[in-house]
Amino acid sequence: MRKQFLLLIFFAFTFAACSKFEKIRKSTDEKKKYTEAVKYYKKGEYDKAGILFDEILPSLTGTDQQELVTFYQAYCDYHTGNFEMANFRFKRFAETFARSEYVEESMYMAAYSLFKNSPAFNLDQSGTLSAINELQSFINNYPDSKFRAESTDLIKELRKKLERKAYEKAKLYYKTSPFNIMSLKSSVIEIGNFQKDYPDSDFNEEMAYLKVLAQYDLTLSTIESKQRERYDEVVKFYQEFIDKYPNSDYLKKMEKLYSQSIDESTRLAKLEEEYKKAREKEKTNTTKVGAADQSKQ
Repeated sequence: MRKQFLLLIFFAFTFAACSKFEKIRKSTDEKKKYTEAVKYYKKGEYDKAGILFDEILPSLTGTDQQELVTFYQAYCDYHTGNFEMANFRFKRFAETFARSEYVEESMYMAAYSLFKNSPAFNLDQSGTLSAINELQSFINNYPDSKFRAESTDLIKELRKKLERKAYEKAKLYYKTSPFNIMSLKSSVIEIGNFQKDYPDSDFNEEMAYLKVLAQYDLTLSTIESKQRERYDEVVKFYQEFIDKYPNSDYLKKMEKLYSQSIDESTRLAKLEEEYKKAREKEKTNTTKVGAADQSKQ
């Protein structure tokens, strides 16, 4: 009974609050709507405040309240999770009220709204790049801003997301098709790009290890005439790895691949040399036969 009574009170209170809000919303008293909208805003009821601000803003053009309501309206969008609209409104505020004391904060919040709207690392990262660009633009335009340190940290966080995306992409090429030549080629290329783009990444040791594996599997999947060159690449990648990570836990796993690559490269080099000598000998014999035939004529 007590629980039902409490629920009844809750629904009655909610209904009363909604009725009050609807009454305010239907009111033709713009001053009252403005006062109540600000009250809702300060209480953190941003959805209601935003609705009222949207309704009264057209009538505030040219008044003292227009600037503050426009600023609050952008924050209402931000607090209700409508980050794209918040970004738009914060920027529009800065353009409309270029001399406002809130311009710097508004431009920061425009960029921060994009940060909040940045997608998870496994999705398309266009939004993340846009957020980085806006935050960097803010730092460039306001180098002494109180928001500078925060903006720098946010950029680092977004770049970590791009790093994770690139890391997963490089791994995916190797994991999905371990003996598909095109996938293995792409894997080696993507890992190389990752190492170049993120030289200080914590993932680089694993990436360097996967680069050796991918190159080795690529070599095994290749016709023999191209294998020697690719075995030599395995050796090169392995040597780069041990130079950078001499105490790595991956070394034991790669030593066999390294030895086999050297042995196979040596074997193929001998075969190439033997083939070359055989071709030269055949060419010499052909020349001699031709010369003998001519002398008979």
